[in-house]
Amino acid sequence: MLIRRGRKEEVYDIVKIIKNAVLDMEAQGIYQWDDIYPNEEDINNDIYGNNLFVYIEDNIIKGIVVLNESQDKEYQNIKWKYNEPKNLVIHRLCIDPEYKGRGIATTLIKYAERFSKENGYISIRLDAFTENNNACRLYEKNGYEKRGIISFRKGEFFCLEKEMKKMGPDPCKNK
Repeated sequence: MLIRRGRKEEVYDIVKIIKNAVLDMEAQGIYQWDDIYPNEEDINNDIYGNNLFVYIEDNIIKGIVVLNESQDKEYQNIKWKYNEPKNLVIHRLCIDPEYKGRGIATTLIKYAERFSKENGYISIRLDAFTENNNACRLYEKNGYEKRGIISFRKGEFFCLEKEMKKMGPDPCKNK
């Protein structure tokens, strides 16, 4: 298993995963994403911004996550607990439906948390579609707390947050 930054030559594969995930969500009655969002342009922007990370196993991209500091304007109305200026935001966490239920989403969340700590972020923020019960449970199970609700084009989304304590120095580094 490897998690690394996505590459421009992987855009087609990543978009295909998202399209498969959209079909899978729609089959469950979850209408969170569509052809408008997220789209190929979003993925290209994520890759060019060095914000998209891929989960690879057996030379196959099985999941993605976008990590950056970008917060939608709707986030301004939320009463966040950790208001220091350095907050990491999780966007577009997506697992190929063929590989769901194998802990890949949790692995990507833990990767985001380690990335956050290593880069001095105070908290991680994200939003999750209120009708996507699996996603909401996943984040709550991993210690993310609801801070409020915002509305986007497709409906209401919970805003969630988790504090990130800074990592201390590596005790093995100076040995």
